[in-house]
Amino acid sequence: MSRTARGASVLALLILIAGCAPRTAAVVPAPAAPRYPEFVFPAAADPPSAELMTQHQSAWNVLQAGDARAADRRFAAVLKRAPEFYPAHVGAGYAALARKDHEAALAHFDQALSTNATYAPALAGKGQTYLAMDDRQQALTAFDAALAADPGLTSIRRAADVLRFQGLQGGVAGARQAAAAGRLGDARTAYMDAIKASPESPFLYRELAIVEKRDGQLAAALEQIQKAIQLDANDARNFVVQADVLEAMGQYEQAATALTSAAALEPSDTVNERIEALREKAAFETMPPEFKAIESSPAITRAQLAALIGTRLADLVKRAPNRSTAVITDTRGNWANGWIIPVARAGFMDVNANYTFQPNARVRRGDLAHTVSQVLTVIASDNPRLAAQLRNARRRFPDVPPGHLRSRAAAIAVESGVMQPAENDSFQLARQVTGAEAVAVVDRLASLATGGR
Repeated sequence: MSRTARGASVLALLILIAGCAPRTAAVVPAPAAPRYPEFVFPAAADPPSAELMTQHQSAWNVLQAGDARAADRRFAAVLKRAPEFYPAHVGAGYAALARKDHEAALAHFDQALSTNATYAPALAGKGQTYLAMDDRQQALTAFDAALAADPGLTSIRRAADVLRFQGLQGGVAGARQAAAAGRLGDARTAYMDAIKASPESPFLYRELAIVEKRDGQLAAALEQIQKAIQLDANDARNFVVQADVLEAMGQYEQAATALTSAAALEPSDTVNERIEALREKAAFETMPPEFKAIESSPAITRAQLAALIGTRLADLVKRAPNRSTAVITDTRGNWANGWIIPVARAGFMDVNANYTFQPNARVRRGDLAHTVSQVLTVIASDNPRLAAQLRNARRRFPDVPPGHLRSRAAAIAVESGVMQPAENDSFQLARQVTGAEAVAVVDRLASLATGGR
């Protein structure tokens, strides 16, 4: 045989072998919106083969796409290849449930449970089938068994809660009506009666906790919501109510921790914002009395202004170049010394020529304008648009002579929007600054520092 003929024979053999080689089918993609989100996917801890698992997952994706009959055929094909693969019986059970063939569904679920009596997806499917058949007691029994096998089935737990609620509907409905009408004593009694009938229902403790909180019984409210969490630590609503109670008790850090648990279960931007606000409250509670009094002060001191800047503009203070190396001789032992030193070094507040800071002196609008202009200079180093605005500041005030030491600072403070002019477009350099005014000014600076307006 010639070399060419031999080469052709080899090529033909290779093509034949390739044609006979087993092919691995690609998984059918999951639909963007599952048709049956309440169904629990029958996962397999140890599937016989990757190819079989691909077929199983594809059958499930076809079911979730809404084609129950095609899914049924695919699950049947899996079972034909591996009759012992009980997760496929569960898939077939769900396909039957989707077709409203309840007897076939129960038969498939029972077949799976005969192999693995604690297989949660089969127990959940059985409960959903009984629910579709309006057999609520059997459904609740199956759901409880599924939750005992897998406590993480949140949707099944909520379905079980609903069934329990329906069983106690009269009592719970009465409790809710009493609470809505403000008859908190009656609501408490009704919830306690419902709990006696169903002591394993966490939502009852949660709703009772809400009633206790509304009635000002915060210790009792905390006790009830802790019981709800002990029964169900996978429900974010329980931690949200716990946070509500703890916040009402003034325990802000603990409330933030409770909300962190809620966010871990159900991520939410709203919850994250509330966590941040609670931590700010917790930090505020640790502050000296002089700091807490700032916002309500009719006139703030230089120490209070330094503390306000040091806390709310902390990042800006840290990154500002040291513009003052002067020694300060009169703040040692002052409650705000830890803020005065870095704020003065950043150049945001001046140190007098005799090295005194005068922490107890009252802040006047001219002094605040100077501080604002110094802070804006640092912010503008990363903001060309703001820098141009500051360079072009030309605002004039009828009570500030053009050559006054604070005239440019006043123009910058007002044109940047950080400070507001006084009556009749004046500035009133000598007027004392209130705590509320200082807080508003520093908050506007903080907004500019983070890119806001």
